[in-house]
Amino acid sequence: MSGTPSQPTDPAEIRPSTVAPARPSGPGAPGPEIHAIHHADRAALAELPWHLPLDEWPETLLGGLPRGISRHVVRYVEIGDEVLAIKETDDRQALREFDILGALGNLDVPLVEPRAYVNGRRTASGEKLNGALITAYLEFSLPYRALFSRDLATDTGGRLVDALAVLLARLHLVGFYWGDVSLSNTLFRRDADAYAAYVVDAETGELHEQLSDGQRNMDLRIARMNIAGDFLDLQAAGLIAAETDPLAAGERLCESYNALWAELTRVEEFSVNERWRIDERIRRLNDLGFDLGELTVTTDIDGISLLVEPKVVEPNHHSRRLLRLTGIGANENQARAMLNDLDSFRSAPEIAEVDELDESQAARRWLEEVYKPLIQAIPENLTRKLEPGQIFYEFAEHRRTMARARQRDIPTMEAIAYFIVDYLANLPDEIRYVDSEQF
Repeated sequence: MSGTPSQPTDPAEIRPSTVAPARPSGPGAPGPEIHAIHHADRAALAELPWHLPLDEWPETLLGGLPRGISRHVVRYVEIGDEVLAIKETDDRQALREFDILGALGNLDVPLVEPRAYVNGRRTASGEKLNGALITAYLEFSLPYRALFSRDLATDTGGRLVDALAVLLARLHLVGFYWGDVSLSNTLFRRDADAYAAYVVDAETGELHEQLSDGQRNMDLRIARMNIAGDFLDLQAAGLIAAETDPLAAGERLCESYNALWAELTRVEEFSVNERWRIDERIRRLNDLGFDLGELTVTTDIDGISLLVEPKVVEPNHHSRRLLRLTGIGANENQARAMLNDLDSFRSAPEIAEVDELDESQAARRWLEEVYKPLIQAIPENLTRKLEPGQIFYEFAEHRRTMARARQRDIPTMEAIAYFIVDYLANLPDEIRYVDSEQF
């Protein structure tokens, strides 16, 4: 995709229409303007002490959550049953990033959800304060440093970099130039044996109709440098081996991204007698977690060859299929694992010999006999360990390990009991791991 890029989208064109201001009263000065998507948020946010700099807010407001160090002052407040992240930044930047996050959310990009922005803040004596951007805390997400501080599987760094490469490709497909690609500006959720990456900081980004090759390559150059810096920081903290090559991590991201981008956008030419190659291309995309939403097929003048160019490539192939079959929402690799388990369930002799189930019928039986018994058996105090999609993946892996060790199939309820006691109960809670690395 080359050519002259369009100008960045005007924020006024992408700002959610539901935003409306509220002006709470504050001690000694007019209150700030609070622009929130949800009315309930506006009312609750109006009670916060916006006349104080964020780093002076009382600890009682912060729910005991850790502060940390950041290039911005960031605090977390509990409002009702949820946690909101508040980042202090200048008025114009708060509005701009709010708009960008909202536009990206409408394009189905994985990111933190923008909830409000605040401007016009002043102290009780009338001194001007920075504005603020407010986002919803992304449950079960982890900053990259937290993942390196735990006893995890090998190649954690590589899997994080690969997840970031997928996120960057998705951003570029919708015309977003990030401008500050790094592990530090990303949050990660477990996704089966991999990770899913989410945008958490978009203040340097620009949204275009389409990116030029030059813009994409600039993002890659920035990514290579920033990721090397992230790994140098990990080395300095003693979280990775001293012999690890930080530059290799940046190179891996570029290699992963370039391979994925080529598969998503490559134009292919082949004989009119080789139309089956279109099906092969679609299957390769599905294996990568994408669907081919639209393509252009052009026949040459002599009618001898076809030129195939993808026009619309849609992510989350497995997630959408699982949702359609079962109503379960899950990350892409979690969905792939559940669909594989569903296929295995459907082909089991005790199922296949009794009933010839179609895919939808098998999905309903799998839900009632495998998925629901597991989720319903989890004690309430353990539901904060992992999100449901990851719980199922870990359960399936634990069950397979048990079966290999005991050389027999493990009945579902027996496998669930052992999984909860031997594995799940020993994991740390991940529903709310709060750390300043989010900003």
